[in-house]
Amino acid sequence: MQMNRRTSALLSAGVISFATVVQAEEQSTALSAALASTTISGYVDTSAQWNFGTGNANLPPYAFGGTSKADGFNLNVVQLSISKPLEEGEWSAGYQVDLWLGPDANTLATQSSLAGGGASDFAIRQAYVALRTPVGNGIDWKIGVFDTCIGYEVLGSPNNPNFTRSYGFTIEPTTHTGIQAGYKVNDALSLTACVADTFGPTINGRSNPPKAESYKTYMGAIALTAPDSWGWAKGSTLNAGVVNGFNPALDDNQSSWYIGSTLSTPVTGLKVGACFDYEDFHNQRAGDANNQWVIGGYASYQATEKLSFHGRGEYFANDVSHGTGAKLWEITATVQYDLWKNVLSRLEYRWDHSGSGDAFGGTTGAPDAENANVLLASITYKF
Repeated sequence: MQMNRRTSALLSAGVISFATVVQAEEQSTALSAALASTTISGYVDTSAQWNFGTGNANLPPYAFGGTSKADGFNLNVVQLSISKPLEEGEWSAGYQVDLWLGPDANTLATQSSLAGGGASDFAIRQAYVALRTPVGNGIDWKIGVFDTCIGYEVLGSPNNPNFTRSYGFTIEPTTHTGIQAGYKVNDALSLTACVADTFGPTINGRSNPPKAESYKTYMGAIALTAPDSWGWAKGSTLNAGVVNGFNPALDDNQSSWYIGSTLSTPVTGLKVGACFDYEDFHNQRAGDANNQWVIGGYASYQATEKLSFHGRGEYFANDVSHGTGAKLWEITATVQYDLWKNVLSRLEYRWDHSGSGDAFGGTTGAPDAENANVLLASITYKF
């Protein structure tokens, strides 16, 4: 053990003991070992958009959009991630923390009841302890706050094929507080099961009242992956899952059903996908939301190492349980060119159409258009 002159002098004077020095050295070594396996990453997500026309009081209701981002430059979100991934081993442990800063943090709305309900431009997207238990091939656990287990798109926009979110993503849950178990049966089959406080994203949210204290949200998902023996179709995936529980924001029991697939093709660089979401509001009382569903299709083509093209089309509908149902179509086209290192550069055009009368536009609360068009540019730095 090496000591600097100051430590040696303090030992000689009897101010500190040798045992204290040894203990400090051991703590320092343990801290260095822990930090050595910790990774820091994240991204800064910015955009600029032009909404065609002069009336933007009513914009398409997709997630993380809205009038606050129309016709201007936007800082969307800064994500800071600190993590220690699970290592190989029977009793591996780690953690994941994803922090959001910026306007999208308010939209995510994970703030607990103790936050006071005000906008703070800060949110915890994920914060969980990761554990592995040596049962079979190993069960991987997440305990804390984690992303939902269903959906074609994910919360982090840079990891989606398009910049704007789909209607399918919009009607799905986002995050949960609870416990999740993941089990990889083999290279082709993975299973996920979760128990959470509520359907909604509020951290430490509760379903009581009106539900009993024991009422929880349950979810499960299955993922299939095509093996290498499938030739050009290898790597294709099929995912299905369901989330069922109480949503305090709607004061209703809610189920979210999902199935989606991504298919590799014989054309090099071309992948296609499709998904279906169904949102079931159980009670269907007067004034409640109608059940709703979305069907979507995707296509992505990697033209060169830096240039790629991505397309999406969707149809959204409300079941007419009471009142008037809504019908929406959207088509999105995205060009991505990675000119700078670590920078995701995207240009996107999106067209939304209402099949149930005027739903968009207007300078006040009254919409006056069936179509909404927007042109967006997105620059994201990933570190």
